[in-house]
Amino acid sequence: MGRRRNAAIETLDEHPNLPEILGVLAQLPHVSDRELAQLADAWHNTVGLAEARSRSLEPDCPLILEVLAAFEAVQSLFADDVDGHHDYLSVDSEVATVALKAIRDAIAAAYARPVLSRNEHSGLMAAWRAVYPTDIVDEPDLGERSAEVKALLQAMPLLATRCHDSGAASLYDSILAMTWALDEDVRAVARDEAWQAAVLTSRRRVWGLVRRSGAEGIGRYCPQCRTRCSDEESGRVLALCLDAACALLVADAIDDNLVDVLTLPVQALIPRQRTND
Repeated sequence: MGRRRNAAIETLDEHPNLPEILGVLAQLPHVSDRELAQLADAWHNTVGLAEARSRSLEPDCPLILEVLAAFEAVQSLFADDVDGHHDYLSVDSEVATVALKAIRDAIAAAYARPVLSRNEHSGLMAAWRAVYPTDIVDEPDLGERSAEVKALLQAMPLLATRCHDSGAASLYDSILAMTWALDEDVRAVARDEAWQAAVLTSRRRVWGLVRRSGAEGIGRYCPQCRTRCSDEESGRVLALCLDAACALLVADAIDDNLVDVLTLPVQALIPRQRTND
């Protein structure tokens, strides 16, 4: 099949290769260390692949800005692996760097499918498909309390509208007030225990995804005045929200008291904090 230019694709929902895109993106936070090494082993480069890669990233390719944003997210999710200076890592940083090339090729190929030939698409997807022959992840697994994680992440963008929304301003002020009354030493212990649980249960990349998603949500521009707050106070509120989301992520692997320490300050954003027994 020859190469063909895309008709205007303005949103992800309009993309004809949507299932593959979602499958690749959803899998990213669940890539294991073993699979990371397998991706590196499977990736290779040729003149033909380099040309296909270049075509997949041309300015008029479908949703190219989303592709670049996905690349940035990948770099963030795997930053520790590429850095290589942490005791919990088991993959050499150079191997991780090669694996990220395979991941970026898969993302680019999935988005650019309408403008690539069959061989170009399959070539760029080859390393990814060697490890993940089919797309089996519908969305990132956020744990047993995923509904509460999602509810919190969905509520956080409301805080960005506090300059024009009295309800959002009240929520923000109540959370900010809590930041001055909390025992930071206790919170640090709880946060460390939650992080260790994420490492031990292979959820550290999902942890990174949750924190990135939350930061993007609360850091949005107000839709009315197009301003965005990034002062110390908003940073303190953000930290409480992110810690709470991550505690809920690993709630099944840490003591309930530790979950409470990290979630109670933002309980107003997660009204159904307890799951049914």
